[in-house]
Amino acid sequence: MPAKKIFILALAFGLLAGCGNDPTSSAHRQEVPGVNSTTILLGSSMPLSGHASYLGTQTRIGAQIYLKHINNQGGVHGRKIKMIARDDQYDPPQCLANTQRFIIRDKVFALFCYVGTPTTVKILPMIKEARIPLLGMFTGANALREPFNPYLINIRPSYYRETESAVRHLVQDLGLERFAVFYQYDAYGFDGLTGTELALKEFGLSPVARSSYTRGTTKVEKAVREIVATDAQAVFMIGSYNPCAEFVRQAASKGFHPLYYTVSFVGAEELARRLQDLPQERVIMSQVVPSPLGPDSRKKSQAVREYTRLLQKYHPRERPNFVGLEGYINARVLVEGLRRCGRDLSRKEFISAIESIKGYTLGDDMQIKFGPKDHQGLKKIYFTLLKGNTFVPLTDWDSLKK
Repeated sequence: MPAKKIFILALAFGLLAGCGNDPTSSAHRQEVPGVNSTTILLGSSMPLSGHASYLGTQTRIGAQIYLKHINNQGGVHGRKIKMIARDDQYDPPQCLANTQRFIIRDKVFALFCYVGTPTTVKILPMIKEARIPLLGMFTGANALREPFNPYLINIRPSYYRETESAVRHLVQDLGLERFAVFYQYDAYGFDGLTGTELALKEFGLSPVARSSYTRGTTKVEKAVREIVATDAQAVFMIGSYNPCAEFVRQAASKGFHPLYYTVSFVGAEELARRLQDLPQERVIMSQVVPSPLGPDSRKKSQAVREYTRLLQKYHPRERPNFVGLEGYINARVLVEGLRRCGRDLSRKEFISAIESIKGYTLGDDMQIKFGPKDHQGLKKIYFTLLKGNTFVPLTDWDSLKK
């Protein structure tokens, strides 16, 4: 961005920051962007069309059903929460334009439920200039966690944590040694590749192949050739659902049937739908929330039960899914932070309120905890295995040896 434009934006951001010296005064309350006597305004940039639209659409639905539930009860301290969602098509420049509009024109209180690494990383300088909170990103990028940024509130665990957990199981439980990495050639793919390499290094291993594809395409032929030639035992796929499915299909056509692993961002339901006619392929996926499918999961988690109930109420044609559940959990944390602020709301007080959350329980195995220097809410990783047209909880790793 040109230096002159940055300077102009910085002036505008300074006027909109809303962090007055007296948080109890009427004048202060009037200065808080996106907040009036009846409404709290949020901005969400996400892919609602294009090759990653399933992820953005389901994140939005999951968040909105809980916000509708809260608004129908009167809102938070008498204010309704309004979420403006704009399509960025998983395109970083469009996400940047959306964010600029949220801050300058819409004057939102906070940013919420952004989807994707390359898009979210692009707006980090703008967040710092505007001093605006961003909560609940659908990305596990390390760049959103290190170095610590006081305006970023991560709920889901990082890709590093996902890949580390996967490598540990595949090496220790299954005895695998030969790993290849198929990744998207951008910040997201690089992050997953780095996480995988760091995890393998702990066991004295390194990938036998690394091969990529261009974001927004399904041109995976070169990657298939390079990885198949290594006879890898396992392939880590750091991409989106279409190219990952295409990789599996092309590799299978060459008689290559490794164990596949993907991180949560790939999108379980869409990947499963594209691979349901390839039942011989073994595909596991790490998840950052428990499974919302099946009666056993609903009995276990209070969050899953409420998410399922609200989805049926407000979007009866939608099927419960991992992505939507994550959007719902993001909204739960947002609302809890707003409640703790009280009526005199400001961005600074909101961040402090989030940091005060200790042991906020959403289910038997879901506890959210933050701190002044810890903006990572969830830590646990779950694993699922593709069976038929769905990913089911994986509890017996020995079964994969057969």
